[in-house]
Amino acid sequence: MLRHHARSLRVALSLAALTFAALAQQPIRVSVNEVIVPVTVTDDKGRFVSNLEKSDFHLYDEGKEQSIGFFSHQQSQPIVIGFLIDQSSGMKIHWEKYKEAAMELMLHLLPGDKKYSGYLITYSNEAELVVDTNSDSEKMVDKMRKLKPGGGAALFDAIYMACTSRRTVQGEPFEPRRVIVVIGDGHDTSSKKNLKEVIEIAQRNLVTVYAMSTVAFGFHTDSEENLTQLTQSTGGKVEMPLNNIYKDISGYLSTPSDYGNYAIAVGSGGYTAEISGSIFRSIANLGGEITSQYVMRYTPDVAEKTDSKQFRRVKVTVNNLPNVIIRHREGYYPYAPPQ
Repeated sequence: MLRHHARSLRVALSLAALTFAALAQQPIRVSVNEVIVPVTVTDDKGRFVSNLEKSDFHLYDEGKEQSIGFFSHQQSQPIVIGFLIDQSSGMKIHWEKYKEAAMELMLHLLPGDKKYSGYLITYSNEAELVVDTNSDSEKMVDKMRKLKPGGGAALFDAIYMACTSRRTVQGEPFEPRRVIVVIGDGHDTSSKKNLKEVIEIAQRNLVTVYAMSTVAFGFHTDSEENLTQLTQSTGGKVEMPLNNIYKDISGYLSTPSDYGNYAIAVGSGGYTAEISGSIFRSIANLGGEITSQYVMRYTPDVAEKTDSKQFRRVKVTVNNLPNVIIRHREGYYPYAPPQ
């Protein structure tokens, strides 16, 4: 009899373990009863406008003005941030500098406080969740030190993984809210998912995507548009640190082999310092924006039987500031898609 009970207990525990494992692999799902809209406001020179109040904003859902139920402009807001690092062969040239910059951003955004969490996904031929969601930035920094670039690029799969296959934190996507930072050039050669799919999954999961492009000055590619679409559709932005270094240097692109045209000679200390400085300025810009946005939440008027595929557009305006630039997510899906 005892053996029978012991055997039944083992079976029950095994079934429980299998059930838990299956649930752990379920995609992150959001049914939107409340919409979070992080908003960045800058002037025409790119400087943050940081003295606005709730009454300065108007928020519209499908053209209908909404009542803003929650408003915050606190510094260092709770956040879950995913660091998606391009490990393809194209990263080799300035890899060490981008690696150092990524580690600096991790340490800055995850200071050890439990209200800040992060995770690390790398992508080359495949996307890989290297460090799951936690509050210890040192775990990610330690992994970053050991990484080396090589292979293709599965950017879209990495975005999809960030939205579906990691440990979540209680309260997200509202508090803490969800942010992704991509460090790469935007190209994709290896993903099973496509751009349209990952934009939708990011919008469904109320994720804001930022990016630091690794494309160098004068070497623009069609792949950059991937980063632009990902960030604009979710309310983020693209930093392009290497696209400003030579912009004021006459003749650089027309006669690149003529060292008389190099105000910053390749291989010199000045060149190295300029590259590093530009990358770290971009890191500072991203870190500052992510931690100091205006955050609004509202409960939309959505019919109960609204189609889960129906995308609802959001618009934010500011009173009496005609020349400001306002960035926020384009919209959201009211309900998670069916299983």
